Amino acid sequence: MANTPRVLVPLAQGCEELEAVTIIDLLRRANIEVITASLTDEPVHCARQTVIIADTTLDKVMEQSFDLIVLPGGLPGADNLNADPRIHELITRHNDENKAIAAICAAPKVLVNNGVLDGKQLTAYPNSLSQIDTSKVKLGAAAVEVDGNIITSRGPGTAMDFSLTLIEKLLGKEARQQVEEPLVR
Repeated sequence: MANTPRVLVPLAQGCEELEAVTIIDLLRRANIEVITASLTDEPVHCARQTVIIADTTLDKVMEQSFDLIVLPGGLPGADNLNADPRIHELITRHNDENKAIAAICAAPKVLVNNGVLDGKQLTAYPNSLSQIDTSKVKLGAAAVEVDGNIITSRGPGTAMDFSLTLIEKLLGKEARQQVEEPLVR
């Protein structure tokens, strides 16, 4: 991409902070423009009581263009994302434009419910999809799954691999290596 990629990370109450912060941090290390947007005007109280103040609210970015939307998981964060019609509107629009969409942990349930994963391979936190119809998707167990424009991952322990895969998707293998090497993995 010639221009700096823009990434939207919606933050819902009860999101998994390790995932959210890892995504935001590593993408920013790659000089990707990351915009965090809370679903409300309130600070986001994460699953483990960490408080994150988002850059903006979802309402203020609904009409903006992004190269990637990334949904952090955690509960009840993923359920809060899933219950918000604005999130589904953004996902549908992004998918219609064949732009990248990513979700980790329990957040792939949002993509399954939206229908953008129909016929596609995904991974998610174990048992996080047990209460929804997954008959139209292919569930895998890899740390990170990439199927077309959709990237999914399993949970907090895979957040770094997930984030590095997002960098590679947006900027290529060399950019991923430039971010990964100083992390001393």
